[in-house]
Amino acid sequence: MLYMIVGQIAPDSSARREAARPEHLQRLHVLLDQGRLVLAGPCPAIDSPDPGPAGYVASLIVAEFPSLADATTWAQDDPYKRTGVYQDIVVRPFRQTLP
Repeated sequence: MLYMIVGQIAPDSSARREAARPEHLQRLHVLLDQGRLVLAGPCPAIDSPDPGPAGYVASLIVAEFPSLADATTWAQDDPYKRTGVYQDIVVRPFRQTLP
């Protein structure tokens, strides 16, 4: 089943985000290589594809996991969570309708 993972980004975490980003992306590439990643990306703090110093307020990941528990465990082990970039993570089942 698909699960939506939303990580709320902590204020003033841009330096931690940059440091943890390579490991964060590596984990996403594993899901991609396994054919389990539907989409992933950050949510800019302003209405711009490149928010500059405004940064990001959240990240969204939609991926396939065997269960909600597995998706939650995977999300809690994300380097952004471990390093305090994510101040909160919400994991919910997701049913893709389109495309």
